[in-house]
Amino acid sequence: MVIKARTSEQIGEAIRRFRKAKGLTQKDVSKRTNLRTATISSLENGDAGTQLRTIVGVLAALDLEFSLQDRRKPEPVSIEDVFS
Repeated sequence: MVIKARTSEQIGEAIRRFRKAKGLTQKDVSKRTNLRTATISSLENGDAGTQLRTIVGVLAALDLEFSLQDRRKPEPVSIEDVFS
C-alpha cells in the first residue's frame, strides 16, 4: 500500500491506517517504541510539533520507511479525454 501525504494530518492518518492494517493498537506501538500512548495518538492526529525522531521510531516499529519524490501536478484534462 502506498499513501501520499503532504501535511502533518495526512502523515498521521497514513500511520494510523498502516498500524490498523497490521492489527496493532496504539498501546502495541507504544510498547515497541517506549513512547507514551498519548504520543502515538498525538502523532496520528497530525500534531505538527511531533519530533522527527518520534516519527522515525514509529515508522520503524511498524516496519515502514519514508519515500520522498517530487510532487506530481495533475495533468490538465483535455476535452478529448472527457468524451473518449
